[in-house]
Parts: sequence; structure tokens; C-alpha cells
Amino acid sequence: MQESLLQQGLDITLFGMGIVFTFLLVLIICTTLMSRAIGRFLPEAAPEPVASGAPASTDDVRLKKIIKAAIEQHRKNRR
Repeated sequence: MQESLLQQGLDITLFGMGIVFTFLLVLIICTTLMSRAIGRFLPEAAPEPVASGAPASTDDVRLKKIIKAAIEQHRKNRR
């Protein structure tokens, strides 16, 4: 005897959801393993501490002047 159409649809749905679930599970496992491998073999460099009393570099001074000029121009154009 033939299965009902509803039963066939349910079987196909469960099979498809099982495949998607399995694929996503494998994807998560692979991503986790790759992340651990990269973290182990290529560790992130520690950031260099910045001295609080160090003189500002010329790029910092130039950047501060540019920002200050942009703020002044913005305030002048708003009036």
C-alpha cells in the first residue's frame, strides 16, 4: 500500500532538516578547530604599552590640528 502524501512530505522534511543540521554542526566544529589551530600556531602579538608622558609624534600633532580645523569649520558653517 502506498504511503499518504502527508507522510511522504513529513519524511522529506525531516530528512532535509537532518541534513542541514548535520552540515551546520560540521561547519561549527571545523570553524572551532581552525580557530584553535590559528590561535595556537599564530598567536596574536601583544600590544605595546604607550608611555603616558611620551611626547606626541608629528603625525599625532598633525592629526590634532586637522581635527581642530574641521570642528571649527563645522561650527562656523552652522551659524
